[in-house]
Amino acid sequence: MLRPMLGEAWKAISANRLRTFLTMLGMVIGVGAVVLMLAIGQGAQAAIKTQIDSMGSHLFIVLAGSQNSGGVRFGGGNATTLTVDDANAIRQLPGITASAPVIPGSQQVIYEANNWNSQIAGTHPDYFVARDWQAAQGALFDESDLQSGRRVAVIGRTVAQNLFGENDPVGKTVRIRQSPFTIIGVLVSKGQSLDGRDQDDSVFVPYTTFQRTLASSRFRGAVRIMLVQAESDAVMPEAEHAITELLRDRHRIAAGAEDDFFVNNLTALANSAAEMAKTMALLLGAIASVSLLVGGIGIMNIMLVSVTERTREIGIRMAIGARQRDILLQFMLEALTLSLTGGLIGVVLGMGGAKLIQVLWHAPVIFTVSAVVVAFAVSAVTGVFFFFFFAWKASRLDPIEALRYQ
Repeated sequence: MLRPMLGEAWKAISANRLRTFLTMLGMVIGVGAVVLMLAIGQGAQAAIKTQIDSMGSHLFIVLAGSQNSGGVRFGGGNATTLTVDDANAIRQLPGITASAPVIPGSQQVIYEANNWNSQIAGTHPDYFVARDWQAAQGALFDESDLQSGRRVAVIGRTVAQNLFGENDPVGKTVRIRQSPFTIIGVLVSKGQSLDGRDQDDSVFVPYTTFQRTLASSRFRGAVRIMLVQAESDAVMPEAEHAITELLRDRHRIAAGAEDDFFVNNLTALANSAAEMAKTMALLLGAIASVSLLVGGIGIMNIMLVSVTERTREIGIRMAIGARQRDILLQFMLEALTLSLTGGLIGVVLGMGGAKLIQVLWHAPVIFTVSAVVVAFAVSAVTGVFFFFFFAWKASRLDPIEALRYQ
């Protein structure tokens, strides 16, 4: 019995191609919009999460204080209020796993006929611990390199490609400010940071070597930035308070006086960025849901017309012995065919549109099974519900009244 009804449903759909097309069009647009928007939203979330993970976890940035000159107050990190000893003292605090002074700079790095301007940083081995940054080739410098002030360097992937191409950089000697440095390691690629900076365009050397050979400041023990890692998110409030109290005590800052440093919680900033990405994904999903709702209203109107036009047909079927459930089953089969076909086309178009955006604008997109299933299910339920509702009303008509319908 089901097979003949499927044949009848297909004949009814084929007989009214324009109406069939308009019915499916609402589903196609709605489902395609949901799949497309959710793919873009999920991709943006994943991209921001990757950037956040590349920073490291449970991090604080401690900046030196601001500097005044002629009434002009410069931003944080311009004064020489932090020292290497401050970083060493912070490392001893409970709840702290790593503390690394960072002396940033920018220099031309030269290897044979090639040269590349890159960010140079003198730091402590704890920097790589805090950033969860491993060596893809070679090794990282350690405490012995730091104490002996060896001229060794660890470089990022961007620097390696621009100076050495496809050759192995480990063991090669480069010149930075006319000083020779031996490359001992190449870092795993981290990509862009949240501010768009290429993290792989970096060279790291022991801070003792940096201060002796590359630093221009006359304050050899001074640093402007320290990177500090706590054991977990749970201890970060206590760790921040402990860092502040320790530095105030070491700098002999009187009670009530302003700090000569800044402690920034990077995890809080990263969480804010993640929340913004989540909100954007929800907004895109809401916009797509409106498209699906509008498509559903269009489907309802067209199905109302479809069932109303076929009221006389329903009367004839009931007059020759068709039962109410037979009428409902036929319309349900038509609704399922339209809904599933329209939903499938919508999914394909949505995925195709997302891939096109990814190719043209290099935007990250991620397809999730849940998004496709939800969009597909909503389209199917919408079509079946409206078809069932109107068909149910029509099937309850008196056969004589249905036959009289014009």
